[in-house]
Amino acid sequence: MLFTEKLPTKHRNEFLDITQRVAELVARTGIKDGLCVVFVPHTTAAVSINENADPDVKHDVSHKLSHLIPEKEPYYKHSEGNSDSHLKTILTGPSVTIIIDKGKLLLGTWQGIYFCEYDGPRTRNFHVKILGSAIT
Repeated sequence: MLFTEKLPTKHRNEFLDITQRVAELVARTGIKDGLCVVFVPHTTAAVSINENADPDVKHDVSHKLSHLIPEKEPYYKHSEGNSDSHLKTILTGPSVTIIIDKGKLLLGTWQGIYFCEYDGPRTRNFHVKILGSAIT
């Protein structure tokens, strides 16, 4: 099954925890054993799995990416002014795949799924493809 979810972002750079939304979609399908792919169809946004227990991790990752890839650089040529957003997206990537086991996302204790916004605020989409069997 394929789901397309809309997501409004509020800041130029932010990490939004979408773990619960994805878990709810998995539950709706009745799939007990399979794979869940989360895909972001944007060139200035991404998806990542990272720690979701301490909000300081989101801050630290965002801060470090902005330090490594600043918003303005004299050598950027892209006319839209968001070259940094494209570079950050290349580093974090457009998709993640999560195992579904016994109807649940098989994530580690501290792991969550994050939508990574690098050129907001915008209304974004992400796709969730769930493959598998209702039999365990």
